[in-house]
Amino acid sequence: MNFNLEQVPFSRCGSYMAFSWLSGRFRGVNAKEGLYLRTVHGDAVSKEVMRVELTDGGRPIPFEIKAMPELLRLEAANGYVEICIATPTVIRIRGRGVGLRFSSSEESMFNNAIPFKEYQWIINAFNSRVQLMFIPLKARLCMDAPWDGSKCSFVKVDILPDDTGYFECAIEEFYSSWYQHTYDYFDESIKSVKEEFKAFLGKMPDVPDEFSQAGELAAYIDWSCIVEPNGLITRPAMLMSKNWMTNVWSWDHCFNAIALSYKYPELAWDQFMIMFDYQDDNGALPDSINDRLPIWNFCKPPIHGWALKKMMDNTDYIDRAKLVQVYEPLCDWTNWWFNYRDDDDDGIPQYNHGNDSGWDNSTVFAERPPIESPDLAAFLIIQMETLSDVADKLGRKAQSRVWKQRASELLNRLLEHSLRGNRLVALQSGVHKPISSQSLLPFMPIILAGRLPQNVLTATITDLKQSGIITEHGLATESIDSPSYEADGYWRGPIWAPSTMLMVDGLKEAGEEAMAQDICRKFAYMCAAGGFAENFDALTGEGLRDKAYTWTSSVFLILAHEYLL
Repeated sequence: MNFNLEQVPFSRCGSYMAFSWLSGRFRGVNAKEGLYLRTVHGDAVSKEVMRVELTDGGRPIPFEIKAMPELLRLEAANGYVEICIATPTVIRIRGRGVGLRFSSSEESMFNNAIPFKEYQWIINAFNSRVQLMFIPLKARLCMDAPWDGSKCSFVKVDILPDDTGYFECAIEEFYSSWYQHTYDYFDESIKSVKEEFKAFLGKMPDVPDEFSQAGELAAYIDWSCIVEPNGLITRPAMLMSKNWMTNVWSWDHCFNAIALSYKYPELAWDQFMIMFDYQDDNGALPDSINDRLPIWNFCKPPIHGWALKKMMDNTDYIDRAKLVQVYEPLCDWTNWWFNYRDDDDDGIPQYNHGNDSGWDNSTVFAERPPIESPDLAAFLIIQMETLSDVADKLGRKAQSRVWKQRASELLNRLLEHSLRGNRLVALQSGVHKPISSQSLLPFMPIILAGRLPQNVLTATITDLKQSGIITEHGLATESIDSPSYEADGYWRGPIWAPSTMLMVDGLKEAGEEAMAQDICRKFAYMCAAGGFAENFDALTGEGLRDKAYTWTSSVFLILAHEYLL
């Protein structure tokens, strides 16, 4: 495997460090083109810690990049540098014939370079909330970091070869205190990381041979986006990306958990449960988390019952003890929607913002929220059915009956409340004005499949086929015939992994297996050709926004395994 560092960062499981090639605007910031050592800590003001260059005679020189899971190789005309992230906190580097420079010119109140013993230096990168120890193992380390009375004006670290033309060093991230210790041989580090990724790859869902290369890249993205417990992160956590979407969002994690549940159920369980570690006393889940802070301004849709059912179908790992862990938190999360998101008390919960639905700027929310979108009730119906099943497995028969009854009552209420003709529609809460939209979102109740009356199910599928939503590459999130369609409009056009998987699951359950498989095939080929972007241009299949996004890689693995194998 040799992946594109402009799209996919070089990192490893457990680490908060990554290397990326930045060009032009990155996260809305003008970045000088080049290779950067970056951090994914949640409180970093600047995630770009230091720029990385190859040098010859003290001057930067051009180089080519080869990126593999275990090794980043930088090749110049006169030599090379190899970088291995040996452990989550240790970067090992070696080179021959050239030098390696790390530099930071960004103004910061406290950025500092501190001389340490044995020719070592501490870089206190305050803007990035990172401290790094530079350790020359077999190298000359030259520091240029003029002190201006309160900080270093800039920091430039040159790692240079010895008289044999070879150098070797280590860079280690630490928080408060660092201690001297030995390091494994460089080749042993490469071997160890390579074997670690190979073991992870073996725990991913099997995919057809024609998608083997894409499957390996998908597995690498998932593996490399895991960070170890640290700060507020309570478990090994798969971030959405190590580009800039460096959080765990509270529906994204469900798709990652499902992908892992086939053959890596222990890690899958951590991904599923991590958001419940932050659940508040009212039952709400945060919108997102990272190692430094949770975000509570929004939430995400309650797909957790649907996801848990998928995971239970995939593995026997979720035993009674696990069900005991999840049952009460899932009950509280379900009840929160009825207690705190039903302002007009009509029994149909609402979204207060598009962000709460996960479809941030969907045209369903072009009218002023709150919006009673039928997908929300559909998710809650499935979640309550799952709770009924879990309660039954736990021997809580009375509670099982209550959840089953509540699911049935919500289904009936949804049909009475939100049905216009033969279609469920989104309504403005309180006044119940129907929302005019050509979004895919109102089709999402297809996940209820046979629970819907046949005329409603048939009309939903027929309208979907005629909606202008199905393209050569899959399901657009806004009809391509809509005046609101935008090629790079986030949830106003592009194809997304979660909406694809939810719709495919509903279509399959509704008996539309050929249609479901066709959508899966389109999605898989699009990912194989264009990578695992946050979303895709619905007409061209081009990857958009964050180009290495874990729910995309995870959904690819799930769909290729379930529908195309």
